[in-house]
Amino acid sequence: MDMATMNRLMECATFANCYPRDVVFCEGDRATHFYSVLSGYVRLYRQSSEGREADIRVCGPGDSFGDELIFGGDTYEYHAQAADKAMLARYDLNKVRSIAENDNGMIARAIASSLSGQLEETMECIANDRLNTAVQRVANFILENCEGQDAPASFRLSFQKSLLAGKLGLAPEALSRAFASLKELGVNVHGRIIEIEDMDALRRV
Repeated sequence: MDMATMNRLMECATFANCYPRDVVFCEGDRATHFYSVLSGYVRLYRQSSEGREADIRVCGPGDSFGDELIFGGDTYEYHAQAADKAMLARYDLNKVRSIAENDNGMIARAIASSLSGQLEETMECIANDRLNTAVQRVANFILENCEGQDAPASFRLSFQKSLLAGKLGLAPEALSRAFASLKELGVNVHGRIIEIEDMDALRRV
């Protein structure tokens, strides 16, 4: 995307600070903006008529959501809620659509690239849900965050454990049970700090 198009996009952007659990929009709301996450995390989820919630995606810094509506659709298909303190850039959909009509397909290509990445992430998530147990999903997440480190190792979760549960497709109580099982393999959890004593044991899960 060239600088002229980028500048025109920035001209139709506003910025919003969100606090934990602030609602960005609800499923069925008229779509007026799409969003980019500048800091913090935003949870995207669906809700059943009985009030049960299912996480679709956790968006972090650099991620966008609602951009699938630039080229079609006039209502949001999911709920969006700030998972912690977050700063968002909001882009007016009508203005972006107007820009896209005369940008030689640059915005379309950028959106296609973004949606392609989201599709790949979704397919990976579905595969993990089908192929891995709760303990294996948590073990894989820990290993990904300790890549390149030797044991003993540790890292700090950048979001709450309840959000991690949704990210891994687990209920909070299932995540707690998984951590309890991994404790026998040398994984210790202190708040958001996760300590690992034996990487090889995790890889064998």
